[in-house]
Amino acid sequence: MNFFFHPLSGGTYLVSARASGYNYLESVPFVFLGSLIWEYFGETTLPSYNDIINTTASGALFGEILYRLTSVILDERTTGAERFFREFGAFILSPGRTFSRLLQGKLTRVTPKEVYQKEPLNITLTAGAHWFNKGATFGTGSASAMFNIHLDYGDPFEIRPRKPFDLFKVRIDLSYGKNVGNKYLDNAIGYGLLFGKTIHSGDWDMLIGAFQHYNFWDSRIFEIGVLGFGGGIIAKWRLSENSNFQGEVHLGLVPLAASNSPDIDIMEAGIHGRNYDYSGGAEFKLEGTLNLAKIGQVTANYYLYGLHTYIGPAGNKVLGIFKPRIAVNLSANLSLGFEYLYYHKHNFLRYFPDVQSSNSEQKLYLMLYF
Repeated sequence: MNFFFHPLSGGTYLVSARASGYNYLESVPFVFLGSLIWEYFGETTLPSYNDIINTTASGALFGEILYRLTSVILDERTTGAERFFREFGAFILSPGRTFSRLLQGKLTRVTPKEVYQKEPLNITLTAGAHWFNKGATFGTGSASAMFNIHLDYGDPFEIRPRKPFDLFKVRIDLSYGKNVGNKYLDNAIGYGLLFGKTIHSGDWDMLIGAFQHYNFWDSRIFEIGVLGFGGGIIAKWRLSENSNFQGEVHLGLVPLAASNSPDIDIMEAGIHGRNYDYSGGAEFKLEGTLNLAKIGQVTANYYLYGLHTYIGPAGNKVLGIFKPRIAVNLSANLSLGFEYLYYHKHNFLRYFPDVQSSNSEQKLYLMLYF
């Protein structure tokens, strides 16, 4: 609720402001004001700082991503059935924008040229199975179904003036099965560019910029939510005409995060049972992909979070996720993929015993590219 649905609701405020003609920076205060009004007049409990922070900051990220995705779908040059399905698709992603368009008379407006900014959008759909292991022992779990959507919006290597979120990446994993419990949203992670500059030098292309990050992991074996801001580099090295290596490195500050612990039982709204703390600190992300012509890809990602507790058992913690993957091309738009995920957690608590744990899972799936 605090790290997903609050940001999602905050996104509706930003989309409404964007649909009314405000740019991204002008729209962010509407998210803060909407969150503030809800905290003081929409809830019966005391206002909470974490909700205002999450709803405003992550809500701005959610909202701008939804606004830009609906802008890709919408085309006011179209009429008839195509226009209906475009408007309906935008409604599914953002009902708030459709409501704003209805009030402004844009649902049926026809224009002679494109009126919305559109960037290249690559979509990857994934379906297959994953296995939660017993601890970190490979191949010891039973299978559950998994589905994934991965969105790459914008070209990081195009020379151009940059605007907030004209480049973003989003990955959402869904799970289903008896071993999943009610945690159907396995993880949702991504980032958006706030500002930056692209540089070309020989066989190297590079984007240097500032990014906002969103990290939400909520599986049966690993739970953490992180809001981060920091600098990053996205680079591509051309090895041959059809092969390249693309890497990313990000280092940022974490104003707000949360992770679960068996030592936490916090009363919230008069009810015991919140099993996660609130913390902050720093994050480090390293991603690398080797694209081998028509053969496939080899990828390795590592996410590391160092956090200090604000609310909860006093202490520090280090959490990390290592995720190697290999994908073999079956056709031009279809690949067979396998990935392994290793999670580690080290809690160094002042008044409780230190906790160290590790878990793992593996996934096997088909990937369809658009």
